Amino acid sequence: MAGKLKSMFVSDYILYIVVGLISLTFIFPFLYVLSISFTDPKAYMPFRFFLLPKKWSLESYRYILSTNSFLNSLKSTVFITAVGTVMNLIFTLSFAYAMTKTRIPGYRFFNAMVIITLFFSAGTIPTFLVVKNLRLLNTYWALILSSLTSAWDIIVVRSFFMSIPATLEESARIDGCNDLEVFFRIIIPLSMPVIATFTLFFMVRHWNTYFNALIYISDTKKWTLQLLVKQLVIDSDASGIGQTMDGDAAPPQETMRMASVVLSMLPIMCVYPFLQKHFAKGVMLGSIKG
Repeated sequence: MAGKLKSMFVSDYILYIVVGLISLTFIFPFLYVLSISFTDPKAYMPFRFFLLPKKWSLESYRYILSTNSFLNSLKSTVFITAVGTVMNLIFTLSFAYAMTKTRIPGYRFFNAMVIITLFFSAGTIPTFLVVKNLRLLNTYWALILSSLTSAWDIIVVRSFFMSIPATLEESARIDGCNDLEVFFRIIIPLSMPVIATFTLFFMVRHWNTYFNALIYISDTKKWTLQLLVKQLVIDSDASGIGQTMDGDAAPPQETMRMASVVLSMLPIMCVYPFLQKHFAKGVMLGSIKG
């Protein structure tokens, strides 16, 4: 028995070591990006690998944050993320709650329409034509309204709502609450785990929107952060970043690229710890019933 327990402990340690080594392969690239972004432009040496800057500096961040291109992209992304997340929550929660009521007229039809979209979608070209005919091209609403909700979001949230005891709603109705009061006073307060989870989902989805922005937004003044970062990192073109307010010379392109990558990740990384405690609970509770 003792030998068996010892072998289990040894296997656990081996597993921890393997997982730790795999984790390092993900951490090193991130540390490399941070290191270059904080490196003094005058001390930067291209094609050199290092995990700590030889000379620390915020020059690349100062330069990027003083350019009109980055500030415009940041404003666009913040607006799309804030408004889009709120509208996603409103449509997803209300639709999912309605789908828990099997007594409403047309329940089977709407339920079938939601499930069908899990297997079939209109595709990129029909969606683009709809957005174009609605005259939403080159507007933020093209990115917000085209992704208000999805079948997966509705089904998971509906499953969470169905796990709430029906007796709570019945008690509220006996006390004189109507459907809206039951929804806002009973369902919403009990659904904070799934709301926090999908708030994070929607925020990340809108903040990282790239493909839809590439298709629907051609005006560079309305570019999102991801399009600007793509121009800097993939296209290797830092000319669109603009000039500093005081006319200083631009830092090396590599340090600007890495600084822009860090700035595009930073807001979501700051929000995640506050919602993480609800994250796993919300997903698991929403997946109990189907």
